[in-house]
Amino acid sequence: MESRVYRFFVSLRMTLPLKSRIFNLKSNMDIKEQSLKLHLDHKGKMATCLTVPLENKEDLSLAYTPGVAAVCETIAADKTKLNDYTNRGNLVAIVTDGSAVLGLGNIGPEGAYPVMEGKAALFKKFGGVDAISICLNTQDPQEIIKIVKSLEPTFGGINLEDISAPRCFEIEETLIKEMNIPIFHDDQHGTAIVVLAGLINALKLTGKNKETAKVVLSGAGAAGMAITKLLFNYGFKNIILNDSKGPIYVGREDFADNLYKQKIAEITNLEKINNFKDSLKGADIFIGVSKANLLTADDIKLMNEQSIIFAMANPVPEIMPEEAKKGGAFVVATGRSDFSNQINNVLAFPGLFRGVLDAKILKITDQIKIAAAEALANLIADSEISPDYIIPNPFDERVAKAVSEAVKQTVQ
Repeated sequence: MESRVYRFFVSLRMTLPLKSRIFNLKSNMDIKEQSLKLHLDHKGKMATCLTVPLENKEDLSLAYTPGVAAVCETIAADKTKLNDYTNRGNLVAIVTDGSAVLGLGNIGPEGAYPVMEGKAALFKKFGGVDAISICLNTQDPQEIIKIVKSLEPTFGGINLEDISAPRCFEIEETLIKEMNIPIFHDDQHGTAIVVLAGLINALKLTGKNKETAKVVLSGAGAAGMAITKLLFNYGFKNIILNDSKGPIYVGREDFADNLYKQKIAEITNLEKINNFKDSLKGADIFIGVSKANLLTADDIKLMNEQSIIFAMANPVPEIMPEEAKKGGAFVVATGRSDFSNQINNVLAFPGLFRGVLDAKILKITDQIKIAAAEALANLIADSEISPDYIIPNPFDERVAKAVSEAVKQTVQ
């Protein structure tokens, strides 16, 4: 008879199966009203469930007292066995201070909670990873670092979320150095992974190559910085990163106190172009993680033929796809689900954490991020790539497994 002494912990699950379509978009209620009703009716999106039976005294004695004492003593004697006897090895903390919630800004920890809960649902649905929302009532970087470090005995990984730049850089860098579990800021690296995946296929389609293609980015926050770094490490040589005041370059005096912009200036815009419109001239790729309606069709005409546009501001992109195509864009991607080529982080983080946790990887390196991006890109056969299909659909069941396997192979 199979032993009942097996791992016991609560695992997170969605309270309703995904196939249960709560959103009847044909109804008279708009999406906001439907979402409010969904969350009110079900008290959010997540719940806990048991992984062992608790039907009688025998069950209770094994799952709790007195049987659990043997498990406690085993772990106390050898802490490396914690993940073997508990759910910690499949449990991720989604940590936020609510300072930079996408499209909503600094709405605080309470306002951010539904987003973190939604993130937990995506972790579970697409990666089989249990996740818990940790919304902190502080925006002090040192206090956040101290709190998160104290969580290490409970969680197998940390997913930082919606923490504003440049604070998020210091927080992540410190936690990576001082903790022995994987730390991942999805706003930075999840976005960068999916952008790189899309670009790999867009380059195949257009015949351009990473060594000679000119890349212009708008937005020097968390996502913009991470995208720039990952593209550079992948082999893109000609990159110009714009912040709200224009192109970043060595010698621009207004960010003398921003170490992160100083560092990024050393590898970008070597010609020291100092005007945003000028940076677009002769560009092959535009990547926007900034603000709505930044570009017009005339701006796209400044770029090279068969230009690639990733306009990812939400909910309104830097340029709408039809406007970009009027200007000559060949491939257009956005962050929205109602257009082709959605750059959606859910393509990356569930599978990435699945692989990292399974392989007991402690540091998420650029090698891992690139492997994840290439796995995503390779899910689309060269014969299938088209201007409207450069990135897999989030509901493609192959995605998380492909990313997970690619991550695990980096340590084999």
